[in-house]
Amino acid sequence: MPLAVYVLGLSVFALGTSEFMLSGLLPAVADDMNVSIPRAGLLISAFAVGMVVGAPLLAVATLRMPRRTTLISLIAVFGVGQIAGALAPNYAVLFASRVVSALACAGFWAVGAAVAIAMVPVNARARALAVMIGGLSIANVLGVPAGAFLGESLGWRSAFWAVGAASAVALVGVATLIPRIPLPDEKPQLRRELRIYRDRQVWLSISLIAFAAGGVFCAFSYLAPLLTDVSGLDDSWVPVVLGLFGVGALIGTMIGGRIADAHLFGVLLSGIAASSVLLVALALLGQYAVAAVTLAFLLGVSAFYTAPALNARMFNVAGKAPTLAGATTTAAFNLGNTGGPWIGGAVIDAGLGFASPAWAGAALTVTAGAVTAVSLRLHRRTAASRVVTAGAPAASATTAASTAATAANEPINQSRSAN
Repeated sequence: MPLAVYVLGLSVFALGTSEFMLSGLLPAVADDMNVSIPRAGLLISAFAVGMVVGAPLLAVATLRMPRRTTLISLIAVFGVGQIAGALAPNYAVLFASRVVSALACAGFWAVGAAVAIAMVPVNARARALAVMIGGLSIANVLGVPAGAFLGESLGWRSAFWAVGAASAVALVGVATLIPRIPLPDEKPQLRRELRIYRDRQVWLSISLIAFAAGGVFCAFSYLAPLLTDVSGLDDSWVPVVLGLFGVGALIGTMIGGRIADAHLFGVLLSGIAASSVLLVALALLGQYAVAAVTLAFLLGVSAFYTAPALNARMFNVAGKAPTLAGATTTAAFNLGNTGGPWIGGAVIDAGLGFASPAWAGAALTVTAGAVTAVSLRLHRRTAASRVVTAGAPAASATTAASTAATAANEPINQSRSAN
């Protein structure tokens, strides 16, 4: 794996820390800015919405810019956004800094993912994307707790300064180690790039990502009250369990990244099925502390086990427009990260209890499994039709179907036939 891919993972560590660290800083931010905690929570929503909107917008805006220059510009803007947040004199400035940071973060994710797969062979795409996702996992394990510690020790602004410093390190790495990725001889045209959205497989991939991410984060967002009010654990256990989820996420990313290139649909189906079972178990056994802690760890493993495959699948079906593919993936994940917690809050408000988000999350992941099955069926049908068209007239339908089934597990064939 090229060193430059790990530089992208380091950059994602800074991005991910900034995205999630506010969950541990809200009371301090609300008190300092003289706003309510729900209003301070809008800073988190603003970042998520900025990611959804910013990914495709910046992908289009930078379509003809050199990839390396784009990455340098975006990580620099992101760092400036962190400094602006650290110096914010009021809530409005802090809110604006979060929106700017989110836009830069979304653009970096989209372009960075396209650069990562451009630097490796097609059969190493999932592993390269796993390195980037690993940066996000490490952010949850180390970055977010460190931000909370700094916030308690030195004030919430110190956490923004720390992420700004991490962004500066990432900027140096991007500027010195990311190679020049040449643009195609024929300049990209927006109209041609947008044709990927005519493909049913692209929309199936968007739905799959949104449902899978939404199901997990529907439950994860309300894990703290489940642990304290349902499992009966002390508040001090919450950071520990969240850290265990992050450790599980890192382990899942490493395992999924290793095998997703060879068994993409197998990883998707098995990982989503495992998440569904774990969410149901969490809803049924959440009252038992040991079970809740163990299931939180395993849910981190299963959720992020599928993440490299989810990313790689989008690039397989939208490979003719890799930057828009990265942007679409980013937007889809953040749709799930926004919609899942909203659904979880809705079922709690309906009086169904703090275990209910796990049931709702399981319904979402089961839907994701159904979408995966439809996508696999369509993929095999497309592969079979191409084999029949290209093969000799004497080839039997059974042989064609067998060849198509084999193609479903071969990344090179996926990249050629997924569309």
